[in-house]
Amino acid sequence: MDNRPPALIDTHAHLDNGRFEADRPQVIEAAKTAGVNHILTIGCDLDSSRASVELAASYPEIYAAVGIHPHAAREATDEAMIELKALAQQDKVVAIGEMGLDYYRDHCPHDIQQTAFRRQITLAIELGLPIIVHDREAHQDVLRILQEEQAQQVGGVLHCFSGDLAMAKACIELDFYISFPGTLTYPANQALRDVAEAISTDHLLLETDCPYLAPQSRRGKRNEPAFVRETAEELARIKGLSLEDIARTTCLNAFRLFGIGAPDQRSRIAYPIRDALYLNITNRCSNKCVFCAKFKDFTVKGHALKLEREPTAEEVIQAIGRTQDYREVVFCGYGEPLLRLDLIKKVAAWLHEQGVKVRINTDGQANLVHQRNILPELAGLIDSVSVSLNAADAANYQRICQSDFGQEGYLAVKEFIQEAKKHIPSVTASVVTLPEIDVEACRKLVEEDLGVQFLVRRYNEVG
Repeated sequence: MDNRPPALIDTHAHLDNGRFEADRPQVIEAAKTAGVNHILTIGCDLDSSRASVELAASYPEIYAAVGIHPHAAREATDEAMIELKALAQQDKVVAIGEMGLDYYRDHCPHDIQQTAFRRQITLAIELGLPIIVHDREAHQDVLRILQEEQAQQVGGVLHCFSGDLAMAKACIELDFYISFPGTLTYPANQALRDVAEAISTDHLLLETDCPYLAPQSRRGKRNEPAFVRETAEELARIKGLSLEDIARTTCLNAFRLFGIGAPDQRSRIAYPIRDALYLNITNRCSNKCVFCAKFKDFTVKGHALKLEREPTAEEVIQAIGRTQDYREVVFCGYGEPLLRLDLIKKVAAWLHEQGVKVRINTDGQANLVHQRNILPELAGLIDSVSVSLNAADAANYQRICQSDFGQEGYLAVKEFIQEAKKHIPSVTASVVTLPEIDVEACRKLVEEDLGVQFLVRRYNEVG
């Protein structure tokens, strides 16, 4: 495996700040050494916006945002907005901001802050650039103005997020990302960690807000882009993921929002998450589940899983590489793996020769697909199987999962689970926490009637 530190992006820094005057080149070099491949430096007024544009022009790894912070909202005159528009059209300027509202310091009257905020959203929409939003003790007004000004047309990020989960969800509905700085690592900030745990990684970004808000190990000292790694490590711990998973996903998010970086999209067949390797062998499926993320995006934890064609068994084995790097190998991907039964048997036999545990994630309709009981063919090859149940009755299953086989599909899933116990050592039935799924009814069915393990999977947290 690659021993280099996983690449990260600091999506909010203030490199023009005077605290970097004496050693700015060294700070930027230290970030590169730490694997921070790109930095977005942020303007807070016209002077700092000009400086950010100059820094972006001087360093290939630096990009700029230009904007007027709520503390400087009085500066947002007609003349200033003309210059801000000109700055925003310079090379490597990827966003407008930071802008927003700050009712904590109250350096500027609220009505003036709100006017400056609205004017910058209007400019961003005109130029087609995302926005970077500062929100301190002004949650409701920030959300109201984003909605009224239709900021979802360009999207953006709530930087240095300090709201609650309801606020975060409302912003995500407006196509905004949520960004966390070093405050995520502070011992007293459990409420913020709870928000981070509840939000899908597909909506998260990492930042330092340097030279401010250094992470816990350096608290009280000058912050710098290299230290974004500590926040990434804490986010990985909160989410139960590896640092590599967090780095890959947040870098892809930064690319999607700002166009920064070039995310690695090569792992279409074999893709690691945590300490397991997942195999994407088909994008076909006998279900069309209403919650399936592939109908919006074929990405899982930063891996692009849209197959140009289905791989052969030999190509899958080649993509797996070093099996000793993984706790288990899982046939999963964005499709129903048991549609490719012959390939699974070949690859699983090879994996067992390597001493690797093998799991299949399936919709449980393979016996209908192949018109025979295929489970005896998996005996000795598959160590565990996880079957997506997702409903306590056939009618709800069909409404949610939309099987090609109609309500017969649900009966086949239950029969598959019961038959799997005879041939596969570990059998689990899972449900997704979609609001319309009765999780407790499913739990009772699984544990009392089907007699297998039960797993609840969070809706909108794929992988």
